[in-house]
Amino acid sequence: MRLCLADLQDPKWRSHDGRWINGESWIEPAKVSTVVMEVNDDQAPRVRVRVKECKRDEPDFVALTMEPGQARLSAGVFGTAPLYLTEKAGELHASWDLTLLRSHLRADRLVARVVARTLTRQHRYTSETLFEGVYRLTERAAATLTPHGLSMTDPEPAEHVLEPRTLRPGVDPLAALDELLTDVIRQTPTATGCLGVELSGGADSGNVALAVKAAHYPEVHSFGLLVGGSTGRQQSERRRALAEHCGFRDTATPALQYPPFCPGGVRALRRQHDPAGAFYQEAFDVVREQAAARRCEVMFTGSGGDEINAHHSRTQAELPTPKPVPWLGAKAAQALAEVNEHLAPIPVLPVPTLMAFGMHNPGFLRAGIWPVSPLAHPRIVRFMEQLPHEHKHGKALFRERIRRAGLPDWVAAPTEPENFLAVLEKGLRSYGLPVLDDMLKESILVDLGYVDGKALAQARRNADSAPVVPDLLCDVLALEVGLRSLM
Repeated sequence: MRLCLADLQDPKWRSHDGRWINGESWIEPAKVSTVVMEVNDDQAPRVRVRVKECKRDEPDFVALTMEPGQARLSAGVFGTAPLYLTEKAGELHASWDLTLLRSHLRADRLVARVVARTLTRQHRYTSETLFEGVYRLTERAAATLTPHGLSMTDPEPAEHVLEPRTLRPGVDPLAALDELLTDVIRQTPTATGCLGVELSGGADSGNVALAVKAAHYPEVHSFGLLVGGSTGRQQSERRRALAEHCGFRDTATPALQYPPFCPGGVRALRRQHDPAGAFYQEAFDVVREQAAARRCEVMFTGSGGDEINAHHSRTQAELPTPKPVPWLGAKAAQALAEVNEHLAPIPVLPVPTLMAFGMHNPGFLRAGIWPVSPLAHPRIVRFMEQLPHEHKHGKALFRERIRRAGLPDWVAAPTEPENFLAVLEKGLRSYGLPVLDDMLKESILVDLGYVDGKALAQARRNADSAPVVPDLLCDVLALEVGLRSLM
């Protein structure tokens, strides 16, 4: 989107080639079939634009109100694919794809505390991005453009259930979850009925898969990354059992073939990408390509399952102590004092879920697929907040739902849950260390003082003899490669 304040004086919006155009201004929705953009100019010169799912009776994902001298963008609660925005000379530029704002991104104008958060894994949900002057429109927040510039307005903190409640006699929480989850999934619009399900073999995606089965869509494909080794063999068996039970057409991809920094991946090819993207972007890109090739309109994911089953106090929550980063430069170390500044208010959805959306979901949109995470729907989140802890401990309710569906206990409660540590190790050992060698010769992060070049060189020497390459190296390598891709 490009909005020029001068064009808002005389709004004459017209549709042309997939865009709404008015003078030098234009608005283009993401090319996904399940999302619509509605333009209302009945009260000109005030014009309202809404972006929402085709059929869902929910708040807008994004709303834009334009009138002479002012444009106001506001976000809904879902945060499916956050907007990034910046202002220059009376123009507002915004996109869900950070790379489309690359002409406004400068490697020598980074936000020090965001760099420090990234290098030390102290990620925070905030309107700030790595780049000065480029902002994320967080959930329920608003951005207003006037002749005086761009201003951001935060919402009030969302209200949450602070403590679990006692169930009424005779209430079956599993039946309640089943009804809620199936109803949320049935609301998802689709023109062709061709859908995908991310199926890891765990309890979260397994519960989503069972609800998709109950919704009776005509064509459902399942996709998943196999982690390899003995854990991967068990994971493969669980996935096969779930896919066969649900009647999905399944595609499994060995993640070890597509580890971080692998040849042919987005980082190795130096394609423009978000430096704060997911570690396993190469592997998930393959899954998204497979789903697009099968013409899936929607991808259901299990995102949010860990968060809604977590047991914590909302008034006395403590974040884990981060690992020390030996190669942290002086500039980043100094910025750590500000790591908890400028945070967004408490959102409706869990913070880690919203942050994961920002990393993963733009890739789905680029593939023409709308990602839906039913476990992170506000109705499900509130239900789980109220649920007594014994039903959430170890995901007890989720696992019981899988058992009641007729699947064996080794599917409902695996002894070895899948993890991607072997995939990360292969990526770092085989492909990341050569990237590190190159970084030691020339580096944006070292030159700017965010990384200590001598300490990084020592880490490189240590890695050769270490049984496992330090996984924290992935953070610094991914950030360096991502910054280079945009410069």
